[in-house]
Amino acid sequence: MMRCFYEANLRYDKKKGVWTLVPMPDFLRVNDMTAASIYVMQLDNETYQASTENMLSHINVGTGVDCTIRELAETLKKVVGFEVELTFDVKKPDSTARKLMDVSRIKYLGWVSTIALEEGLAKTYRWYIESINRT
Repeated sequence: MMRCFYEANLRYDKKKGVWTLVPMPDFLRVNDMTAASIYVMQLDNETYQASTENMLSHINVGTGVDCTIRELAETLKKVVGFEVELTFDVKKPDSTARKLMDVSRIKYLGWVSTIALEEGLAKTYRWYIESINRT
């Protein structure tokens, strides 16, 4: 979506279609994933063992906040400086409606994400533009 908005800006498009409205993913910036992984790896064994079970040792990492594709598109439009109308095609195929991570275990262990959606998109967009300009 970011690349599509960037390229539409270059073409001075007046409208941009977005396929769906239904799915509500939980977006996590890679920096937060890295921080969460390091945080869990540095836990003392007693704390980790008390929060997990032998066959249930996985810990979900996420923001615990989901957003609609419309919210994502509107936020990305703002970040990219995309000055066109967004249209949403509800006839296109959708995936699972809600994709919110249960982050209760990692919150209990004391870690929460620190990068909000708009901030993460802005940082990713700056990286995207820099990487395009390097080539």
